[in-house]
Amino acid sequence: MGKIIAFFKKHKKLSFISLGLIGVLLLFITLKKTVFYNPVAAYETTQVKKYDLTETVMASGVIRSKNQVDLKFQTSGLLSWVGVKEGDYVKKWQAIASLDKRELQKKLEKEMLDYMNERWDFEQIHDDYQETKERYLVTDEIKRILEKAQFDLDSVVLDYEIADLTVKLATLTSPIEGIVTNIDTPVAGVNITPATAVFTIADPNQMKCVTNIDEVDIGKIRLGQKAEIILDAYPEETIEGKIDKISFSSVKTTGGGTAYPVEISLPQDDNFKFKVGMNGDVEIIIDSKEDILAVPIEAIKEKDDKSYVQIVEGKKIKDIEVETGLETDTKTEITKGIEEGQTIILRKKTKK
Repeated sequence: MGKIIAFFKKHKKLSFISLGLIGVLLLFITLKKTVFYNPVAAYETTQVKKYDLTETVMASGVIRSKNQVDLKFQTSGLLSWVGVKEGDYVKKWQAIASLDKRELQKKLEKEMLDYMNERWDFEQIHDDYQETKERYLVTDEIKRILEKAQFDLDSVVLDYEIADLTVKLATLTSPIEGIVTNIDTPVAGVNITPATAVFTIADPNQMKCVTNIDEVDIGKIRLGQKAEIILDAYPEETIEGKIDKISFSSVKTTGGGTAYPVEISLPQDDNFKFKVGMNGDVEIIIDSKEDILAVPIEAIKEKDDKSYVQIVEGKKIKDIEVETGLETDTKTEITKGIEEGQTIILRKKTKK
């Protein structure tokens, strides 16, 4: 202890200089905190500006034909003829396949003979009672006999018409003009049932894009809204369409969620580049505004069910309540609370 006191007595001038330097350093730190320190420097900021905003809903979609039919035979039988193959273009009412009609034709002939026999019986009964009818002596018994003859004749007529219809339905015809997109049994000579011989025909002149919209977004969808589609087959082309149909019934998504099918009409395609089954991304335009005040979405904070932003005033940060409008994935419209040109806080700076 004595040595330390002796050192300070010996170097008295040096000790005063050191104390002075320490004092200056403490004064500088104090001034830095009170004068030079800027708390805003710890945050990322931006200026409030005007933008053109477009609110959209994104989904995936698949191309379908508006007018598509699955054709099946009404009965089972031997498939005797197939007149088309997948990819063929068919006209309306064109025959595309047929069952073996030999047995059906024989049944039709038999029904014709039954009709002729019944017709003769019918006429004979009427001839037998012709004189009675002319004298107006029709008893209840005679009336029942005549009515039964009429019923029997009507019955065989119906049997013949059914047999004739069965022969006609043994030939499958297309009710629409279009392209054959699927044939379950393309080879003749095998026995088929209605479930094992389906012919699918799609009209390529009226195409649509079908997409499933999540239930949280379906309330934003309206008929006539514009949609932009980018197909995987044409990634460089944006196809414009409009909402044509919104399903009233929901479907389950692969993830177990609830969604609603929405149909988007596509423009006329004379070159048939839109093909059934093509996949792509769909962007439905919900709303759009031009030259409106907006801020990045991360600048909006929520507190007590109210929205606010933090603005910079000098070296201070203030919370300002705002009213919001249109919202996109990156920006939110501000309808009230702040003005263009003000500086707002986005987030704290990350330490490097």
